[in-house]
Amino acid sequence: MSISALPRQSESLQRVPDVAAFYESRTCSVQYIVSDPETSECAVIDPVLDYDEKSGSIATDTADELVRYMSERHLKPVWILDTHPHADHLSAADYLKRQTNARTGIGEKVVEVQKLWKSLYNLPENFRTDGSQWDCLFTDGDHFTIGGLKAKVLFSPGHTLASVTYVVGDAAFVHDTLLMPDYGTARCDFPGGSAAQLWGTIQRILSLPDETRLFVGHDYRPGGREPAWESSVIQQRTHNVHLRKVADKQDFMALRQTRDATLPMPKLILHALQVNIAAGQLPAPESNGGRYLKIPLDALPGAKWD
Repeated sequence: MSISALPRQSESLQRVPDVAAFYESRTCSVQYIVSDPETSECAVIDPVLDYDEKSGSIATDTADELVRYMSERHLKPVWILDTHPHADHLSAADYLKRQTNARTGIGEKVVEVQKLWKSLYNLPENFRTDGSQWDCLFTDGDHFTIGGLKAKVLFSPGHTLASVTYVVGDAAFVHDTLLMPDYGTARCDFPGGSAAQLWGTIQRILSLPDETRLFVGHDYRPGGREPAWESSVIQQRTHNVHLRKVADKQDFMALRQTRDATLPMPKLILHALQVNIAAGQLPAPESNGGRYLKIPLDALPGAKWD
C-alpha cells in the first residue's frame, strides 16, 4: 500500500486541511485521512477492508495501517465517511468505527441503494433499508466540521444514485465521478447509475474554484505510471481525456454509454454491495459460527464477460 502525506498548498485559505492518501493496490482504491492541523481532529474517507475472493478471507491490514498512521501522529478521528456504496471493495467503516468510536456517515440516498440491492440479494425482511447502519445520512448542502475545518456535502449522482462529494476547505473528495485527467470519468452502468446525472455532477464539481484540490477514489495507472490521486478543478477542466472530447451533455452521454458497454462488471460487485449497504458490517454468524456472503446468479443481465 502506498502512502503519501500531502502538504497544505493554499495558505490564503483559513483552516486548509492536511490530506494523507493511502493507495490500496489490490483494488486500485485511494483512501484518505483529512485532518485539521490546528486541532488534530480528522476524518477517514473510503477505507478498505481487505478481502480475497479466491479464499473468502477477510483481513484488516489496510485499515490497521490507517489506525497506526492516526495514532503515530496523535490524530483524533471524528468521522468515518463513505462517498457511496462501493462496488469494487468492501468498506472498513464498521471495523474502524469499532476501533475509534468515530461517527460514520454517507449520503442519504443510500436508502435507495439498500432497497434495490435488498431485492437483488433477496435479503431477509429484518434487513433495514432506512440507513440506520450509519450514524449520519447527509443531504445535499449539509455542513459538518472536522475540528476547525468546515466541510460541505454535495450530492453527486451518476456513478451511483447515492454518491456524494465531501468538500473540506480547499479539498474536494470526488470519489469515482472524476478520475485522474489522463484516465477520464466514472462508469455509469451500475444499477441506479446515469450518464446524464454524471454530466451534471461533473459540471457542479468543476464550478468550484479553479485551485480546489480534487482527490479521486481510484487510480488505474494508465500506461503503468505511478499511482496518482490529486488534481485540481482547472486541471480537470483543461486536461481530462473524456471532457476534452465532448462539447455538451449529449456528447458526453454518448461517449460514456459507448465506453460502459465494453466494460465487464467489477469482480467484487456482488461480494461487496451486500457488505457496503450495511455500512461495512459483515453478515451475522450462522448456526455453525461461520459468516457467509450471498452471490445471486444472473442478477446483472447483459453484463459483459471478461
